[in-house]
Amino acid sequence: MAYDEGLADRIRDVLRDEPGVREKRMFGGMAFLVDGNMAVAAGSDGAMMFRRDPERPDPIGDHIRPQVMGERVMSGWLHVDVEGVESDEQLREIVSRGLSYARSLPPK
Repeated sequence: MAYDEGLADRIRDVLRDEPGVREKRMFGGMAFLVDGNMAVAAGSDGAMMFRRDPERPDPIGDHIRPQVMGERVMSGWLHVDVEGVESDEQLREIVSRGLSYARSLPPK
């Protein structure tokens, strides 16, 4: 399953001026890491996942749900359907949330 290249390009645009960002193909998607910590990833069909503080309750619904890989729910990650990042404003908000939490972690 290949990642959505258009979504990856949009994420790159949002992260363009952020220091310490690099890209890495992971889990069939394109992950964006900050100081070695994954912040967000572009998946297939315009969907993406983002990192969040597992101790903080995040609103689930409206195109955001727990991230599942195989049969395992990934603690600290949320999945966003394509409808949740259709606008640039929505995408910036999701990327900002993932970026913020990834920056709070020690560099790898």
